[in-house]
Amino acid sequence: MSEEYTPDLYTLEDEDGNEQVFEMLDVMEYEGEKYYALTPYYENPDEALGDDGEVVILKSDFDGDEEIMVSIDDDEEYERIGNIFMKRIEEMFDFDDDEEDNSPSTYS
Repeated sequence: MSEEYTPDLYTLEDEDGNEQVFEMLDVMEYEGEKYYALTPYYENPDEALGDDGEVVILKSDFDGDEEIMVSIDDDEEYERIGNIFMKRIEEMFDFDDDEEDNSPSTYS
């Protein structure tokens, strides 16, 4: 029996009130803070083909007792956390730039 993959989905609202669904790629704690790496989610695979592979990095904060995800305003912190997530994601998905291209050969 095979297990079916079910993504962790979050509907986030931007400062203009626009909602978008994101898939959770990774969560980590770093220097006492909790961070999230998300990517836009598309139910229709054709829509995903046009996506640029954007990864959104957010930070945990609290509004009273409710945990919320907020933007990282500090550019240095954003860059540092983004680099850590990119390394982690590359390891999770085992991207290998040295692999041979398995696309069909063209004949001349």
